Amino acid sequence: MDHDTLAVQRLAQFLTRHSRVLVLTGAGISTGSGIPDYRDKDGSRRGPTPVQGPDFRRFEATRRRYWARSMVGYPTLARAEPNAGHRALADLAAQGAVGSLMTQNVDGLHQRAGSSDVLELHGNIHSVVCLDCHARFSRAFVQSLLEEANPGMLGTTARPLPDGDAQLEPETLAAFHEPFCVHCSGTLKPDVVFFGDGVPADCTRRALARMEDADALLVVGSSLVVFSGYRFCRMAAAAGKPIAAVNLGKTRADDLLSLKLEASAEQVLPLLRNFLN
Repeated sequence: MDHDTLAVQRLAQFLTRHSRVLVLTGAGISTGSGIPDYRDKDGSRRGPTPVQGPDFRRFEATRRRYWARSMVGYPTLARAEPNAGHRALADLAAQGAVGSLMTQNVDGLHQRAGSSDVLELHGNIHSVVCLDCHARFSRAFVQSLLEEANPGMLGTTARPLPDGDAQLEPETLAAFHEPFCVHCSGTLKPDVVFFGDGVPADCTRRALARMEDADALLVVGSSLVVFSGYRFCRMAAAAGKPIAAVNLGKTRADDLLSLKLEASAEQVLPLLRNFLN
């Protein structure tokens, strides 16, 4: 038995020893779908600093920067399809091999792969909310508003970045028009947790309840640098609940892990599913 097969066997044994495994996923599970992640194997951030939530709400220039880059970058994310890792996790849940699922991702690919009752810690990029009248819109509808208001940017291409962002030159933003709510002309914001903002209280409560109910934690595709994910490893360790991880590169919780597979989720999870069939 080769080293990779032995590692998957150990992970399979980890799952069979625990009946209520909480799964926490991050950007690494979606890279196989063509969506870039935020960090390299050492946990260092790639690319420019993401938009900060307080700046988005306060400064028009920050909103224009966000929506211009999103107008160009969102189509890449919208076309993304679930990969073998997403599908394998849905199958593992259907088999009863894992329990509930939480994700730091905003791409909605777990649901499209067939996972149910997904708790999205950072929201969903495919939904937009008005900060003034609280009306909700699909991101596809807002894309149509963006294209109508900025016809000169149609056909613009740029290097894709995480979560539907794109690398645009500053001069591209000079004549850009941000979208506004069609009901009240208010400020539109993607229904996601920006950097610098906290996870909503109700979502936090539900997440903590899932961690309390679990008897083990499986982390997939996350460096856990962001505290909203790392906190669950700390909670699990404090309660004596074992933690396994499938991740390419370092995680913030490496010293807390019972088992770690440095491998692609897209490759490991289908093997794991087959092992448990």
